[in-house]
Amino acid sequence: MSGDWKQRPEGGGRVAVWLMRAVGRHGGRPLARLLLYPVSLYFLLRRGPERRASIAFLGRALGRPAGWIDGARHVHAFASMTLDRLFLLDGKESRFRIEVDGVETLAAKVDEGRGVLLFGSHLGSFEVMRVLSRQRPGLKLRVVLDKAHSQAITQVLDALAPEIAAGVIDAGQDGPALMLQIQQAASEGALVALLVDRALPGQRAVQVPFFGAPARFPLAPWQMAAVLRLPVMLGFGLYRGGNRYQLTFETFSDGIDLPRGRRDEALAALIRGYAARLEHHARRAPYNWFNFYDFWHVDEQEHTAPAVAAGAVPPAPPAGGQPVPAGDRGAGVGADRPR
Repeated sequence: MSGDWKQRPEGGGRVAVWLMRAVGRHGGRPLARLLLYPVSLYFLLRRGPERRASIAFLGRALGRPAGWIDGARHVHAFASMTLDRLFLLDGKESRFRIEVDGVETLAAKVDEGRGVLLFGSHLGSFEVMRVLSRQRPGLKLRVVLDKAHSQAITQVLDALAPEIAAGVIDAGQDGPALMLQIQQAASEGALVALLVDRALPGQRAVQVPFFGAPARFPLAPWQMAAVLRLPVMLGFGLYRGGNRYQLTFETFSDGIDLPRGRRDEALAALIRGYAARLEHHARRAPYNWFNFYDFWHVDEQEHTAPAVAAGAVPPAPPAGGQPVPAGDRGAGVGADRPR
């Protein structure tokens, strides 16, 4: 089973997305949800690699052997959230019950005016986080999105929410250009949201424990955060069934300051801390996991960061705590840095 997620077609293709949009707009959400059953069945039957990845992941997350029924529930949750994305992007958030935790802390960070990085994942709905930009009109929200890999939802975003689409930063551009755009957005006091759980093939990554086995997480977002020295918040938008969502924000770092001579260990500690929080929330809502590929597959060991390849990954930090390299407590990783 390939771990190269970039080679898999986009889940929720253009025709399916626009069909659900048309039915939802003219017939309402209850009617559109009826379409989810044949759509889910088609996906389950026709997308073998994704089905196998789903069942394999659920076996880890549920702590028992998973089967087709579990896979069907998983795919249906994915289809449900794909449908809800359309309503959320169309400004219909009043149709949903969205419980929000930690927004006061997030708002306080944004109000400092130096920009904030919001690290998300393919766990739950990232679109539900965009509700913040409507609930808080003064908030500058910039979303980093790979437009080439998300063409269907990008087109819908352009049509339904042009004000949000205009603020999208294309993750497909080269590294220096992407870094410059994120830095510019941060200098304007924006909340810059990006997904940090998927490592591109050939991209430098760190292997850390995740659901009992080593998994690759990309280095680039954490290197960028260290260069910019911005506050890092974590965001999770979990689907709870029906029309219910739980949106949670957590403080991860007030500004990453890597100690000299221990950069690799410090970066590994940060990523291990993030993976621990991601696993915590994924265990709470396993059917929200939308990495439909073999997340633990390692294609290119030579790109694994030296600190990890050498077995020098520090112990994981306490849940919700700030990651600090082993043997260097108080070194400042994840701590406040005088500006």
